[in-house]
Amino acid sequence: MNHLYTGGLLIALLHQTAAAGEADVIDVTVVKTAPHIYDFTVTVRHDDSGWEHYADKWEVLDLNQNVLVTRILYHQHVDEQPFTRSLSAVKIPATSRGVNLRAHCSVHGYGGQEFPVDLPH
Repeated sequence: MNHLYTGGLLIALLHQTAAAGEADVIDVTVVKTAPHIYDFTVTVRHDDSGWEHYADKWEVLDLNQNVLVTRILYHQHVDEQPFTRSLSAVKIPATSRGVNLRAHCSVHGYGGQEFPVDLPH
């Protein structure tokens, strides 16, 4: 009997972890601070459930999907959804006219809503 209860609990926990889904970038603000240098403020939404399943980073990619910079998120944001974090002094190649931002979660990886941005001149 105890074995069945544990199995049911495990299934419930797995369902809860999977239900959090992928991390979505829902808003981005970009400020040009110097030639080819930008500050990014990024808002991410993800149903963080704790250390087992949370949005753990976001990235700025060029339009060819090359990662330009990664902002590591060192803890879960269970009680802060959506949440906003910034990254300053990001160098973007002179040839780039725009970038794409994506978020990553500890269970599903990438796959949530991405956010394309035209860089300010």
